[in-house]
Amino acid sequence: MEHIPVLLKETIEGLKIQKDGIYVDFTLGRGGHSSKILTLLKNGVGHLYCFDQDEQALKESKDKLLAISPSFTLIHDNFVNMQARLAEYGVKSIDGGLFDLGVSSAQFDDGARGFSYRYDAVLDMRMDKRQTLTAEMIVNTYSLKDLAKIFKEYGEEDYAYIIAREIVKRREEKHISTTFELVEIIKNALPNKVLQKKGHPAKKVFQALRIEVNDELNVLKRALKQACLLLNDNGRIAVITFHSLEDRIVKSIFKELSDVGEGSRRLPVEKKNVEYHLVNKKVITSSEEELLINNRAHSAKLRIIERRKSYER
Repeated sequence: MEHIPVLLKETIEGLKIQKDGIYVDFTLGRGGHSSKILTLLKNGVGHLYCFDQDEQALKESKDKLLAISPSFTLIHDNFVNMQARLAEYGVKSIDGGLFDLGVSSAQFDDGARGFSYRYDAVLDMRMDKRQTLTAEMIVNTYSLKDLAKIFKEYGEEDYAYIIAREIVKRREEKHISTTFELVEIIKNALPNKVLQKKGHPAKKVFQALRIEVNDELNVLKRALKQACLLLNDNGRIAVITFHSLEDRIVKSIFKELSDVGEGSRRLPVEKKNVEYHLVNKKVITSSEEELLINNRAHSAKLRIIERRKSYER
């Protein structure tokens, strides 16, 4: 299935790509957004740097990008290490950057990666296979209290404690190794009224485990602030989120940095001498046309921030 990048038009317009600029796609994935950015850069003048923890994503995107232009560099690393890794290429500031925080559909479709509750596989969920922590380790070693905490905080699961208790009970009988084993445990813990609802009963727990394995929310907080500090005057950072936990973090950090103060909803206070401002004070969502052709777009939200011209720094 062809990968359709979410909010592509709105993101590219929001970044205001300059043909001689330095841009970073912090979440390359299958190269949908990067491909468009690269078409707008002048070969040999502008340059695009692309981060991804997933080695397979880098391999699959390389030829796609080469068909457009050689003016890009692939970096196999977590975007939280952006400053050090970009410095290796002499890059100390950028004209724009993009975070597309959705998990790649290719990762979900690869049953062996253990991200999906729809395929039977080893409980893995690592974005970067070089790291040691896996979902299997978490499920079999975390305390009841810690399991319940991550299911509640990262999955917003109402039955977090009950599910965690069932996991602890079952792992005393047998090591939990696979996604389907975990799905069966979750279903066994939940009441019938929940099992009969629309949506998969394991969705929230699997989301929570993925976030914990990859430390996604803490990494996002650190990386987003770094990216904003890297911006040149008039440079922009665009962030696409897919669930409320991420969006709250982005909204909070952008608000903290920007000229939107703590006034009333109708009359926000303008803070003086701030370096950043929000390009869109109202979150951008997908058009009706996009929703018809791209199911992943339903939960997508886009926020963009710009660094203002010349404050002393």
